[in-house]
Amino acid sequence: MKTLYSDRAVVIGAGLSGLAAAHALRERGIQVTILEASSRVADPWRARHPQLRLNIHRHFASLPGSPMGKGNGTFVSRDAVVSYLENYAWNLDADVTYDTRVTAVMRHGSGWCVETDKGDFHCSNVIVATGRDSIPTIPVWPGMDAFGGKIIHAAGFGDVAQYEGRKVLVIGAGNSGTDVLNHLARIKPAKVWVSVRHGPAILPTRIFGFPLHRLAYAFTRLPKWSLDPAFSVLQRLAFGNLRRHGLRRHPMGGSSRMQREGVTFALDDGFVAALKAGRFEAVAETVGFDDCRADLADGRRVDPDVVICATGYRSGLEPLFDHLGVLDRSGRPLHPMGRPDPDHPGLWFAGFTPGLTGFFHAAGVTADRIAGQIATSMAVSTAEGLLIAASRRSREQNTLTPPFASTGASK
Repeated sequence: MKTLYSDRAVVIGAGLSGLAAAHALRERGIQVTILEASSRVADPWRARHPQLRLNIHRHFASLPGSPMGKGNGTFVSRDAVVSYLENYAWNLDADVTYDTRVTAVMRHGSGWCVETDKGDFHCSNVIVATGRDSIPTIPVWPGMDAFGGKIIHAAGFGDVAQYEGRKVLVIGAGNSGTDVLNHLARIKPAKVWVSVRHGPAILPTRIFGFPLHRLAYAFTRLPKWSLDPAFSVLQRLAFGNLRRHGLRRHPMGGSSRMQREGVTFALDDGFVAALKAGRFEAVAETVGFDDCRADLADGRRVDPDVVICATGYRSGLEPLFDHLGVLDRSGRPLHPMGRPDPDHPGLWFAGFTPGLTGFFHAAGVTADRIAGQIATSMAVSTAEGLLIAASRRSREQNTLTPPFASTGASK
């Protein structure tokens, strides 16, 4: 394999966090190469359903150095996000190498070797920014192979019009599940069931017309212990007692669950109204299938045409990093958000932890943190190198014999 580039940082992934990291590094004069597996930027966004809008306010939907335009509305559309990321990558003063799949990341001396299908990249710093939602996951239920209907992940939701007049079972009512349900509320399916083990931590998109997420900064300033009860009260004031409609509370508060498990809040934009009106029905946890029905934990059976699994994602980092011991049991980094790993200096993770302000804002914060630490480390290394060189020169000068020194007594 050919060895490519040596004295620069390598960023794996040209998504939000990867682009932000590259920008922050270049701002500090650090050379950087971005490795992207797909043939273009923003491929995961292009694959999402066409109705998608961000559930974060436009104010928080931008990367460092390039604000999101007001013309994109309060909640930015999928296509606007794709266009924004294309322009951001185009204007970035960094090499983006597309169609390059990383196959291994290994320690190499005091630095790292990133092996790819295009060659090996040696560097002192690797920033992993491949995203926490890389691989959609669907549980394996008994009988699901025999089910005669369609079972898909929420990632493959597609155009909402295809569900008109159909019976739909949505499994899960978290962030992506509620997004699906919000869109289904705008059409006329024959029937919609939402199967849940616990109810979601769900908040209104707007309060008296004001976008709730615009207050994200204010929420981050509250003591952590106060967030769970605060959001619980807010949910109750906005929606009343959702237990009456089949949505029980999760035993863990919404903020705690986001911090510990990475599960973000769900934002309602039509789902709850459809539930209260009887258009949607909350049912028990799905436990299996037969040829035409889904089995529920309470013994009931329902007969959907389509099953949409809002059952989460995995990072897909295990093949590259399991051997280093840098991941937890769920495959998430032990040192996310640009926190240094004392056992693996020069290895950084960005974009794997949600926050109240959203992933765009988190990408910028993490990028600045990583780039600042790398720049400081490089400055220290340079200073140490200069001191060593100066000390060596001094020792050499002190050991030289003067060319005209006397070698005996004068006569």
